[in-house]
Amino acid sequence: MTAPLEFDVIVIGAGPAGTAAALRAADLGAKTALITRGAFGGMAANEGPIPVRTLAHAARLIREAHQLPDYGIAAERPSLDYRRLLERAREVVAEARGHSTLLKQITDAGCVLFEHSGRASFVDAHTIRSERAPTLVARRIVICSGGVSRSLNVPGAELTVTPADAFTLTALPKSLVVIGAGATGVQVASIFNALGSSVTLCQAGPRIIPTEDVDVCDEVANAFREDGISVLENCRIVGFEAMPSGVSVKLSEGDAIEADFAVCAVGWMADTGSLNLTAAGVQTDQRGFIEVDHYLRTSASHIYAAGDVIGHAMLVPQAVRDGFIAGNNAASAETLRVPADVEPIGSFTDPEYARVGLTEAEAHETYGVLCSRASYAETTRPIVDGRTRGFCKLVVDRASLKLLGCHIVGERAVEVAQMAAIAMTAGLTITDLARIPLSFPTYGNVFGRAALRAVRMLGHKGAYDP
Repeated sequence: MTAPLEFDVIVIGAGPAGTAAALRAADLGAKTALITRGAFGGMAANEGPIPVRTLAHAARLIREAHQLPDYGIAAERPSLDYRRLLERAREVVAEARGHSTLLKQITDAGCVLFEHSGRASFVDAHTIRSERAPTLVARRIVICSGGVSRSLNVPGAELTVTPADAFTLTALPKSLVVIGAGATGVQVASIFNALGSSVTLCQAGPRIIPTEDVDVCDEVANAFREDGISVLENCRIVGFEAMPSGVSVKLSEGDAIEADFAVCAVGWMADTGSLNLTAAGVQTDQRGFIEVDHYLRTSASHIYAAGDVIGHAMLVPQAVRDGFIAGNNAASAETLRVPADVEPIGSFTDPEYARVGLTEAEAHETYGVLCSRASYAETTRPIVDGRTRGFCKLVVDRASLKLLGCHIVGERAVEVAQMAAIAMTAGLTITDLARIPLSFPTYGNVFGRAALRAVRMLGHKGAYDP
């Protein structure tokens, strides 16, 4: 039997969290191994944000093409070659990988990479065995194995497809039922609706994207309906049945919806099924995510975890930050804590939506709150571009004048939200923000107008009108 390869740190998973963890550990001088079931980059690069954002861009181009007559431009109605679009998505993934310096940084730092190793599992608390890589042993281990789509526990659930499956269909479906209207579900619904599919969006609760501010939920739902998406709230799915041309989605009221495909987007769970965590003494919470402390240390003191597998903010920027912290703590005596950072969150739907900080309801639990709002329809750049749907809402603490939250629906909302994140991180007051002369005309002006409106509502003087 071949002797195990020995390392100081083993990182399981080469997505954003795992890559950051391995690079940090190697930079600190630890002999580091990075092992991944598939290709370097993980789901984020190969199945997630990069290819999905490519399809979202195609959807944007189609929407903008419909505006051409409004600007005196004659052109034929756009038609979609879906196979070519999927080829373009693969090209973008390859180009992004080709231009990324992460792989070179990993190898230059001395990290040993084991790609396409199959499923990894703990033999004991320090030993990792996989299907197609040598057995590895290390003093410390970082688990960044990511997550997988959750399925519904109803008859016929095997007839559904995951969001990742939906984005790799070989032909554009004529009709689609999307079950679950969280961030992933609304993105699937919005993209396929723009590409030309007939889409029904089913949400079990009373509001779509329920983690967002209620005004955002209502605005996005209304916009979806205006664009032809059938949005069904308080909709309970009881089963699925195969049909000659697709699938029938059975509802609790006795009704059914027939479609080419049913996409199950009801949540995300930790990908730990094959890890044999019990052998390592690593505990999970009631939802199946790995439990960690503020240092990203698991119940086994020499094992850390980061990224989707811990079930916190399951987004790439947060995964990179947490991976860095976990890799740092695994490789050195210095112990970093996960900071209480301002975390902008958004989705590339049409219209886009984004948030930073507290919702209005959350803020009212602790603070004396003022809310100001500016619409896209009163802002020059959206008028120029014919994209006047949406608003910017600011949640302000009356006592300190600090910005507690920012909620945006509309064109470039995800990018405008970065302004709020920077302002909140810097601790700027609402009067500070109102005095900043933002470039004109830009989408950022909607943020400036909302800030100025808040100052006027508070009765403070000295604001600069953007």
